[in-house]
Amino acid sequence: MRTFIYFLIAAAFLYSCASTQNDKKMGTSDPVATANDTVRIANDSLEYEIIIIEPGFNTFLNSIARPEGYYSQSYLENKNQFLVTEYNQRVQQPFRFDPNLYPLQIDYNSQIDYGYEVNYKLYNYFVYFARQYNQRFSVPTRI
Repeated sequence: MRTFIYFLIAAAFLYSCASTQNDKKMGTSDPVATANDTVRIANDSLEYEIIIIEPGFNTFLNSIARPEGYYSQSYLENKNQFLVTEYNQRVQQPFRFDPNLYPLQIDYNSQIDYGYEVNYKLYNYFVYFARQYNQRFSVPTRI
């Protein structure tokens, strides 16, 4: 059975659709930015896939986030375990937390070695998400 980790944020669609319509009206649409909005990581041998569709995340990853190798894999795994747990708790509380920001749970198993790349990009997504949507998690997300 193939395990998928889908990380699709509905708020991204809502916010990006509104901002894209405004950009089109103003004539400032950036086709390069919209073409690079999807980050996909897959490994058939481990049978996982992570898809992040978020306008601006790829730019954040390439320009603002700490470079790969800055954090150890164990550091990223520990952070991700706590961040995913808190994120999933927010998904289950739609009256307390915006369901547009927290639409789907993340299937992250701390017993599986996803490798450095997945943990690096997942952690940096949480950093981006916290900054972009002014969200605070109990585990500090630093840059």
